[in-house]
Amino acid sequence: MKFWPAFLLLVIAATADAQVRRFGDGTPRYNEGFEEAAPWQEQQDVEPPSFPKPEDLREVYVGEVATNKYFIDASTLSVGTDGVVRYVLAVKTSGGATNISFEGINCAERSWKHYATGRSDGTWSKSRAARNEWRPIENKQLNPHHVALNRDLFCPRGRSIKTADEGRNALRLGKHPDAN
Repeated sequence: MKFWPAFLLLVIAATADAQVRRFGDGTPRYNEGFEEAAPWQEQQDVEPPSFPKPEDLREVYVGEVATNKYFIDASTLSVGTDGVVRYVLAVKTSGGATNISFEGINCAERSWKHYATGRSDGTWSKSRAARNEWRPIENKQLNPHHVALNRDLFCPRGRSIKTADEGRNALRLGKHPDAN
Protein backbone atom coordinates (compact mmCIF):
# COMPACT_ATOMS: atom_id res chain seq x y z
CA MET A 1 0.00 0.00 0.00
CA LYS A 2 2.89 2.39 0.55
CA PHE A 3 3.56 2.36 -3.21
CA TRP A 4 0.01 3.45 -4.07
CA PRO A 5 0.68 7.27 -4.14
CA ALA A 6 3.75 6.79 -6.34
CA PHE A 7 1.82 4.49 -8.68
CA LEU A 8 -1.03 7.01 -8.91
CA LEU A 9 1.39 9.83 -9.80
CA LEU A 10 2.98 7.65 -12.47
CA VAL A 11 -0.43 6.91 -14.06
CA ILE A 12 -1.38 10.63 -14.04
CA ALA A 13 1.95 11.62 -15.60
CA ALA A 14 1.66 8.95 -18.31
CA THR A 15 -1.90 10.01 -19.15
CA ALA A 16 -0.91 13.69 -19.37
CA ASP A 17 2.08 12.84 -21.57
CA ALA A 18 -0.15 10.81 -23.89
CA GLN A 19 -2.64 13.69 -24.16
CA VAL A 20 0.11 16.18 -25.06
CA ARG A 21 1.59 13.83 -27.68
CA ARG A 22 -1.85 13.28 -29.16
CA PHE A 23 -1.77 16.82 -30.60
CA GLY A 24 1.37 16.14 -32.64
CA ASP A 25 3.66 19.08 -31.97
CA GLY A 26 3.81 18.56 -28.23
CA THR A 27 1.92 21.77 -27.48
CA PRO A 28 -1.02 21.21 -25.14
CA ARG A 29 -4.26 22.60 -26.53
CA TYR A 30 -6.74 23.21 -23.77
CA ASN A 31 -9.24 25.00 -26.02
CA GLU A 32 -9.25 22.41 -28.77
CA GLY A 33 -12.41 22.83 -30.83
CA PHE A 34 -13.00 26.42 -29.75
CA GLU A 35 -12.06 29.44 -31.83
CA GLU A 36 -10.67 32.50 -30.14
CA ALA A 37 -12.84 35.55 -30.58
CA ALA A 38 -11.42 38.03 -33.03
CA PRO A 39 -10.70 41.45 -31.55
CA TRP A 40 -13.59 43.89 -31.94
CA GLN A 41 -13.36 46.11 -34.97
CA GLU A 42 -15.55 49.12 -35.57
CA GLN A 43 -17.57 49.30 -38.77
CA GLN A 44 -15.82 51.68 -41.16
CA ASP A 45 -17.24 54.54 -43.23
CA VAL A 46 -20.26 55.17 -41.03
CA GLU A 47 -22.29 57.92 -42.70
CA PRO A 48 -24.89 60.09 -40.98
CA PRO A 49 -28.48 59.18 -41.86
CA SER A 50 -31.13 61.55 -43.15
CA PHE A 51 -31.67 64.65 -41.05
CA PRO A 52 -34.35 64.09 -38.38
CA LYS A 53 -37.99 64.97 -38.90
CA PRO A 54 -40.02 66.21 -35.92
CA GLU A 55 -42.60 63.41 -36.32
CA ASP A 56 -39.88 60.75 -35.87
CA LEU A 57 -38.55 62.11 -32.56
CA ARG A 58 -39.24 60.03 -29.43
CA GLU A 59 -38.60 61.62 -26.05
CA VAL A 60 -36.24 59.81 -23.68
CA TYR A 61 -36.67 60.17 -19.94
CA VAL A 62 -33.28 60.78 -18.31
CA GLY A 63 -34.26 61.79 -14.80
CA GLU A 64 -36.22 64.22 -12.68
CA VAL A 65 -33.54 66.90 -12.48
CA ALA A 66 -32.78 67.12 -16.20
CA THR A 67 -33.36 70.64 -17.52
CA ASN A 68 -32.98 69.64 -21.17
CA LYS A 69 -35.29 67.39 -23.16
CA TYR A 70 -33.75 64.47 -25.06
CA PHE A 71 -35.15 62.85 -28.18
CA ILE A 72 -34.08 59.95 -30.41
CA ASP A 73 -35.05 59.92 -34.08
CA ALA A 74 -36.56 56.42 -34.20
CA SER A 75 -36.22 56.26 -37.99
CA THR A 76 -32.42 56.55 -37.77
CA LEU A 77 -31.92 53.86 -35.14
CA SER A 78 -29.66 51.04 -36.36
CA VAL A 79 -27.50 48.21 -35.06
CA GLY A 80 -24.28 47.84 -37.04
CA THR A 81 -22.46 44.66 -37.94
CA ASP A 82 -20.02 45.68 -35.20
CA GLY A 83 -22.79 45.64 -32.57
CA VAL A 84 -22.82 49.43 -32.18
CA VAL A 85 -26.25 51.01 -31.74
CA ARG A 86 -26.34 54.22 -33.80
CA TYR A 87 -28.97 56.95 -33.63
CA VAL A 88 -29.68 60.64 -34.13
CA LEU A 89 -30.11 62.56 -30.89
CA ALA A 90 -31.92 65.88 -30.54
CA VAL A 91 -31.38 67.86 -27.35
CA LYS A 92 -33.76 70.74 -26.69
CA THR A 93 -32.25 73.04 -24.09
CA SER A 94 -34.18 74.96 -21.48
CA GLY A 95 -33.16 78.13 -23.35
CA GLY A 96 -34.92 76.98 -26.52
CA ALA A 97 -31.95 75.84 -28.64
CA THR A 98 -31.94 72.43 -30.31
CA ASN A 99 -28.73 70.48 -30.82
CA ILE A 100 -28.67 67.54 -33.23
CA SER A 101 -25.98 64.85 -33.25
CA PHE A 102 -25.33 61.45 -34.77
CA GLU A 103 -23.92 59.10 -32.14
CA GLY A 104 -23.28 55.46 -31.33
CA ILE A 105 -23.14 53.30 -28.22
CA ASN A 106 -20.84 50.31 -27.86
CA CYS A 107 -22.74 48.31 -25.25
CA ALA A 108 -19.97 45.76 -24.69
CA GLU A 109 -17.50 48.49 -23.77
CA ARG A 110 -20.04 50.83 -22.14
CA SER A 111 -18.83 53.70 -24.30
CA TRP A 112 -20.24 56.22 -26.76
CA LYS A 113 -19.00 58.04 -29.83
CA HIS A 114 -19.96 61.28 -31.57
CA TYR A 115 -19.95 60.91 -35.37
CA ALA A 116 -21.46 64.17 -36.60
CA THR A 117 -23.23 67.37 -35.59
CA GLY A 118 -26.36 68.67 -37.30
CA ARG A 119 -26.28 72.15 -38.80
CA SER A 120 -29.22 74.54 -38.89
CA ASP A 121 -29.48 74.11 -42.68
CA GLY A 122 -30.23 70.37 -42.29
CA THR A 123 -26.75 69.11 -43.20
CA TRP A 124 -24.13 67.26 -41.16
CA SER A 125 -20.66 68.26 -40.03
CA LYS A 126 -18.54 65.16 -39.39
CA SER A 127 -16.58 65.04 -36.15
CA ARG A 128 -12.91 65.86 -36.26
CA ALA A 129 -10.42 63.11 -35.47
CA ALA A 130 -9.77 64.34 -31.91
CA ARG A 131 -13.50 64.24 -31.09
CA ASN A 132 -14.06 60.98 -32.92
CA GLU A 133 -12.91 58.78 -30.04
CA TRP A 134 -14.89 56.37 -27.91
CA ARG A 135 -15.67 57.86 -24.50
CA PRO A 136 -16.77 56.00 -21.37
CA ILE A 137 -20.40 56.32 -20.36
CA GLU A 138 -20.26 57.93 -16.96
CA ASN A 139 -23.13 58.80 -14.66
CA LYS A 140 -22.47 62.55 -14.69
CA GLN A 141 -24.79 65.51 -14.86
CA LEU A 142 -23.28 66.73 -18.15
CA ASN A 143 -24.47 63.79 -20.31
CA PRO A 144 -27.22 61.95 -18.40
CA HIS A 145 -28.81 60.74 -21.62
CA HIS A 146 -25.96 58.33 -22.40
CA VAL A 147 -26.57 56.50 -19.13
CA ALA A 148 -30.31 56.30 -19.81
CA LEU A 149 -29.83 55.15 -23.41
CA ASN A 150 -27.29 52.55 -22.33
CA ARG A 151 -28.99 51.20 -19.21
CA ASP A 152 -32.68 51.57 -20.03
CA LEU A 153 -33.07 51.33 -23.80
CA PHE A 154 -30.29 50.04 -26.05
CA CYS A 155 -28.07 47.87 -23.83
CA PRO A 156 -30.30 45.85 -21.52
CA ARG A 157 -28.15 43.85 -19.09
CA GLY A 158 -25.04 45.17 -20.85
CA ARG A 159 -25.84 43.56 -24.21
CA SER A 160 -26.69 45.38 -27.40
CA ILE A 161 -30.19 45.24 -28.80
CA LYS A 162 -30.31 42.91 -31.80
CA THR A 163 -32.42 45.00 -34.17
CA ALA A 164 -33.56 48.56 -34.72
CA ASP A 165 -37.17 47.41 -34.18
CA GLU A 166 -36.21 46.14 -30.73
CA GLY A 167 -34.82 49.60 -29.97
CA ARG A 168 -37.90 51.35 -31.36
CA ASN A 169 -40.08 49.15 -29.17
CA ALA A 170 -38.00 50.11 -26.12
CA LEU A 171 -38.42 53.79 -27.06
CA ARG A 172 -42.17 53.30 -27.41
CA LEU A 173 -42.37 51.59 -24.00
CA GLY A 174 -40.00 54.06 -22.34
CA LYS A 175 -37.73 51.21 -21.21
CA HIS A 176 -36.45 47.95 -22.66
CA PRO A 177 -38.38 44.96 -21.24
CA ASP A 178 -35.09 43.31 -20.17
CA ALA A 179 -33.61 46.45 -18.54
CA ASN A 180 -32.90 46.24 -14.83
